Amino acid sequence: MNNEEVFNDEFFKQFKTGDELNGFLKQLQKRGIEKMLEGELDAHLDYGRNERSPNPNSRNGHSKKKVRTSFGESEITVPRDRDASFNPMMVPKRGNMVDGIENIIVSLYAKGMSVSDIEEQVHKAYGLEVSTSTISRITEKVTADITVWQNRPLEAVYLIVWMDGIVFKVRESSKVINKTVYVAIGLRRDGKKEVLGLWLGKNESSAFWMSVLTDMKARGTQDILITATDNLNGFTDTIKNVFPESKTQICVVHQIRNASRYVVWKDKKAFTADMKAIYNAPNENAARAALEDFAKKWEDKYSYAIKSWRENWDELTVFFEFPLEIRKIIYTTNLIENLNGKIRKYTKNKLSFPTDEAVMKSVYLATREATKKWSMPIRNWGIILNQFLTIYEKRVRL
Repeated sequence: MNNEEVFNDEFFKQFKTGDELNGFLKQLQKRGIEKMLEGELDAHLDYGRNERSPNPNSRNGHSKKKVRTSFGESEITVPRDRDASFNPMMVPKRGNMVDGIENIIVSLYAKGMSVSDIEEQVHKAYGLEVSTSTISRITEKVTADITVWQNRPLEAVYLIVWMDGIVFKVRESSKVINKTVYVAIGLRRDGKKEVLGLWLGKNESSAFWMSVLTDMKARGTQDILITATDNLNGFTDTIKNVFPESKTQICVVHQIRNASRYVVWKDKKAFTADMKAIYNAPNENAARAALEDFAKKWEDKYSYAIKSWRENWDELTVFFEFPLEIRKIIYTTNLIENLNGKIRKYTKNKLSFPTDEAVMKSVYLATREATKKWSMPIRNWGIILNQFLTIYEKRVRL
């Protein structure tokens, strides 16, 4: 055991109970908040505590204020200035809650907890009495954040954009109806993923996707190299109308599910195994030959499945035009489905939403939680970028 560990052990032994340790940490936090407020005032006045003021405004003593923190309620001293223009970021005027607690409340809401559950949780964990109306006001601030985020400028070029919809039940005119939150994820030129936006509409349709794509273009996106979608009727044509040079890959996993939908249970294992020969083929010619073999075996029994492969063939086989590393990330919409799964996990406690605003607020917060770790480029990014530059050099460098 080193000296630092001995010191830490001896230091903590002075606290006989958890309450004593909590009290010490509470005092430590109080002093830290007060020091940061003094620092904020120094920056606001543009001079330090023991310096002469270079402007007419100056320090004007302190006021007392009760604030709520993660260690409970504390009374702190807040520095003032003579012209009352100082509004600290740490504890804003007319605010009595340090940002940390507000962030905890927003995080709990994002994870699907109800307002009453959050009230109980905050009281149990931190000993704070925070009313449901206060919690509602805190989460309402998110609405403004959504507006700013949804209208932010986008990149000029995205190498890949995955698109999908999630259905939620929302109350409208005293009825509960299905509405779709449309989600788009873009792969940027630095290899990082970015949720481009969330749009709420009625049942998923290519017509609404047209408005989504138009919005993306209005926010600065000039080109998308590849789009990965489900096989919604008319989707490819819709994309071509807005981004005419984009190649559209229909999700093979969606195709497998659709083709297997009407297959009886005893045939399903053999049927899906035979389909693997199509999408695991080394090139499109081999895949087409595999489709013909598949058709000879199953067409008499499941003609619909064969027909769906043939009708969507051009969009299902786009991935064969690319090297293996790119193929792996475009032939399925697993990436966006994983995000949708996390959104579902966070919102599963909500059987239905009272308003459009409520569903958007929950989905936005769930998305923010689910994408916190999206800080690194995707795997094998150096290889993938070089492949994109080889195929689309002028468009990638736009």
